[in-house]
Amino acid sequence: MDERIPEPMTTKPLPELPVSAVLPALGDALGHGNSAVLVAPPGAGKTTLVPLELLDASWLGAGKIILLEPRRLAARAAARRMAQLLDEEPGATVGYAMRMENRISAKTRILVVTEGVLARMILDDPELPGISAVIFDEFHERSLDGDFGLALALDVQGALRPDLRVLVMSATLDGARVAKLLSGAPVIESEGRAFPVDIRYDERPAGTTIEDAMAKAIRAALADESGSVLAFLPGQREIERTAERLAGRTGADTDIVPLYGMFDGKAQDAAIKPPPAGRRKVVLATSIAETSITIDGVRVVIDSGLSRLPRYEPASGLTRLETVRVSKASADQRAGRAGRTQPGVAVRLWRAEQTAALPAFTPPEILEADLSGLLLDCAAFGVADPTGLAFLDAPPAPALNEARALLRALDAIDEMGRLTKAGASMRKLALPVRLAHMVAEAARSGHAFAAAMLAVLLTERGLGGDGADLERRLMRFRGERSPRATAAKQLAERLARQASSPSPLWGG
Repeated sequence: MDERIPEPMTTKPLPELPVSAVLPALGDALGHGNSAVLVAPPGAGKTTLVPLELLDASWLGAGKIILLEPRRLAARAAARRMAQLLDEEPGATVGYAMRMENRISAKTRILVVTEGVLARMILDDPELPGISAVIFDEFHERSLDGDFGLALALDVQGALRPDLRVLVMSATLDGARVAKLLSGAPVIESEGRAFPVDIRYDERPAGTTIEDAMAKAIRAALADESGSVLAFLPGQREIERTAERLAGRTGADTDIVPLYGMFDGKAQDAAIKPPPAGRRKVVLATSIAETSITIDGVRVVIDSGLSRLPRYEPASGLTRLETVRVSKASADQRAGRAGRTQPGVAVRLWRAEQTAALPAFTPPEILEADLSGLLLDCAAFGVADPTGLAFLDAPPAPALNEARALLRALDAIDEMGRLTKAGASMRKLALPVRLAHMVAEAARSGHAFAAAMLAVLLTERGLGGDGADLERRLMRFRGERSPRATAAKQLAERLARQASSPSPLWGG
């Protein structure tokens, strides 16, 4: 690695935020060791200020910093905010990469990625050449990709790259438990913003739909409070129905803006921009807006108390979305959105005493997910038993057994858990195991693109509509011309090419 230290990239002083006070301690921890844990509440500035501060670290040399975010929206927003602080556009010093979009260049030194990207980087080249630091942001969300990425990074650090810095950042986390996983890494805690949030309760009456209760609460907030409103709803259907109930029933100066995962990048970015002078905004969002982003101008949060989480059903082999009560940590995160830039108000659509009955945290995804993709990636990494990696919560044995049986049935691994030629063909496709098998098999008969189009349709919600008739959805998807649909078709083309080319692991 080129050890020349580049000139500092900052062109103006970084803003003073609560995390600024602990940056010297963090720099010292990573200067004298290779791991650290940073616990800082929402609004402290950890997502944007920490990577920029580390650009000047002597140990970084000419290496890059990888910043992992749990969602595409958060990755784009973080990259754009850091680039703005450097008076640049994304793709220069700060870039981002995700499944259907990237902005990077030869100048990029901070690369913001979604969590699954890191695992593929490590599996493609375990030495992570040119990478000096990996930062796991919002680790408290405990996604499967985040947990697996950290386990792989720690394995690489221990076996191949003791100079690789690993930093875990979180808003609500048992820092000591994570520090133990990181071989006793120091825990650094930062205070959050001091803006107070007045938490109120407005129980949804029995028999009242969540859309009706939310629309009523939003209208009351617009009448009684100043500033913009951020409303949390479980999913797209509830967001669309709430928007219908608000249509024509708010002031002429108020914009109603949906925000959920299936929106393309430009639509998501527009939703989090501050409203024009003299206007207010009502953002109807899923849990996508809980962490990592700040929607300027919001000082009122209205929380339905519901979230939609994936639940794996072993009997069917499918993962479905289930509407559940949020955890207390998530409710606190949502309320905190009202106090990011000024004193605010949070309205919860349940009784105050019900808060104590909420689960403390959302269960880690690794305890409830389909682990076949994890097991396939581990086999590609040369690890037959994932429990040998450093997971904060070990993968459950029953789920691993089911995943192993599935991979054996698909001829992806042999009886010793080693990757087969078919498994290598599947693993190089960034798809769930069953869909990767479908595309790989279709490639053998010359139908890779048709299978890849169907696979993308099934993994990107909303493309071609949301009906149950896949043939009709596929026909509509083929005719769509939106930026998101175009990016999805390009992804299908890449997957088809990858499926049709010989695996580098097996030489054809």
